[in-house]
Amino acid sequence: MNKLNTTERVQVIRALVECNSIASTVRMTGIAKTTILRLVKSMGEACQKFHDDRVRGLTTRRIQCDELWAFCQKKAAQVPVGQKGVYGIGDTWTWTAIDADSKLMVTWLVGLRDGRWAKDFMDDVADRLTHRIQLTTDGLKAYLDAVEQAFGGASGVDYAQLIKIYGEPRQTEARYSPPICLGTEEKHICGAADSRHISTSYVERSNLTVRMGIRRYTRLTNAFSKKIENHIHHTAIYFCYYNWCRIHQTLRVTPAMEAGLTTKLWEIEDLVALMD
Repeated sequence: MNKLNTTERVQVIRALVECNSIASTVRMTGIAKTTILRLVKSMGEACQKFHDDRVRGLTTRRIQCDELWAFCQKKAAQVPVGQKGVYGIGDTWTWTAIDADSKLMVTWLVGLRDGRWAKDFMDDVADRLTHRIQLTTDGLKAYLDAVEQAFGGASGVDYAQLIKIYGEPRQTEARYSPPICLGTEEKHICGAADSRHISTSYVERSNLTVRMGIRRYTRLTNAFSKKIENHIHHTAIYFCYYNWCRIHQTLRVTPAMEAGLTTKLWEIEDLVALMD
């Protein structure tokens, strides 16, 4: 990686955030796979540190949270008994929190879908805020204790869950087609959440954006992550690119600009410079 100049680094990162796999990036750039993976590691660490340092003191008012499924090495059904439950083998979940107004990705966490990871995730969300917020999540029970501990219950947050009600699986559709959603149920947990803003639409739409932007998250391919570290680093690169470089089609500016974190449109060259 040390031998790559800025132009080559930018070329690689641009390819990766536009849903190219490592293999296709190798073919497009002629740069060795090991060199690209070293760049991903260094760039991912730099992006994560930058995000942790800069995305704080937010005046966000409404946050939506969700969990995005992927897998590393192999799918859960193929994991040997002795390796079940091992972090980085089988199912992995990316917890995400998005600002419903600025569309800023407030934070994310790649881990498992249980109470321990929920607590770490919600603690991180709370640490980045300066104001009381309205929070909406899905019906995952792990959120209940996590939100209580992170925000202090009704004294610190207006929290509601949006629970989707599904019908029977579609018998005539493909294997991966979701069942029909018959409706939703609002469940007020604490505080005084405004029913008009109890929604997970923005964070669920961001899941699609992630799958379209990171090849590792694309279903039914062999581009899935083989190592959890690479999965984490690539995710950090993409979310920094999304926040600071990618113009939101509705806002016409980047989420970081809309959130007041910067006044300029960042280029990928600016992200690459974070490594220095």
